[in-house]
Amino acid sequence: MSSPDPQVRAARNHESTPAVRGPVVAVTGAASGVGALLTERLAASAEVRQVIAIDERRGECAAAQWHVLDVRDPAIADRLRGADVVVHLALDLDLETDPAARSAYNVRGTQTVLTAAAAAGVHRVVLCTSAMVYGALPENELPLSEDAELRATAEATGVGDLLEVERLARRAPRAHPGLNVTVVRPAVLVGGTDTALTRYFESPRLLVVAGSRPAWQFCHVEDLCSALEYAVLEKAEGELAVGCDGWLEQEEVEELSGIRRMELPSAVALGAAARLHRIGLTPSPAGDLAYTMYPWVVSGSRLHDAGWRPKWTNEEVLAELLEEVAGRHTVAGRRLGRKDATAAGAAGATVALLGAAAVVRRARKARRRL
Repeated sequence: MSSPDPQVRAARNHESTPAVRGPVVAVTGAASGVGALLTERLAASAEVRQVIAIDERRGECAAAQWHVLDVRDPAIADRLRGADVVVHLALDLDLETDPAARSAYNVRGTQTVLTAAAAAGVHRVVLCTSAMVYGALPENELPLSEDAELRATAEATGVGDLLEVERLARRAPRAHPGLNVTVVRPAVLVGGTDTALTRYFESPRLLVVAGSRPAWQFCHVEDLCSALEYAVLEKAEGELAVGCDGWLEQEEVEELSGIRRMELPSAVALGAAARLHRIGLTPSPAGDLAYTMYPWVVSGSRLHDAGWRPKWTNEEVLAELLEEVAGRHTVAGRRLGRKDATAAGAAGATVALLGAAAVVRRARKARRRL
């Protein structure tokens, strides 16, 4: 029997070979938090060929190819070879981290990843910052478009780092022709997170600054991961804001949470916050208060136009946040032990902190006179 024609045999072989699936995606910060959730999600996706996971320790996703190293190490370029897309999530926004060390890690890490991605032939990098980069201002439109000017300052926790990441994102395509950069900006992130804004809901009273008009928009980590996947698969590009549809007014938040407000004049609230942070009693600078005073709600129109929709509502995310923080006691951004909170009482804890600040100021003045 004669063998089949070579062209027929090649056609049959081609038909029996599975089609190559999607991009190879590298994720930094893959061992914990959003990085771990995204790694699992991409590894399970039929639209992703392979996931390269990078972190300073090995995570739990067995389906990913792991590399253990610091993202500031230039050797990361070798680990990125063969990747089509890099999602950079190795950012330190921990309230307790030394600010100078945090900034050095975040900025240097992002610079290294962008340079290494270009050197490795990666065609797209996805960065994640925050909708906080738009700034919280009384004149902000409700909602803000993705093209709105970034008017935040470096006065809130980590926002200076995020603004620098945004600057690096804008500069990268010019410095590295052929490299595309997508930036994803979530609203108040909830789901295993610990930020100045989630700690706001650990307080015995919700601090409201007189004359302000807060508007609360949340983003569940699951929705952030699905938005990041859209960016990875190039279903949406550019600057992408992500959050629940709409927002909650302060009165709605108080009604849903069952936590009453404590209203203070602006000068008192901002002055006390600045003093408490300056003397080291609280981790949050006064700039964090602006994000509880004025709106910074985003429309998410680019993701919506691409067909993306959030699975969570603001009401649902707030309910999950309240469940997560139950039993925690925070005043002015500072965590208190259960005994401290019980002894101080609801408003008493705030008075105690303000009193402590006053005592420290008087002691310092006395030392100067000696």
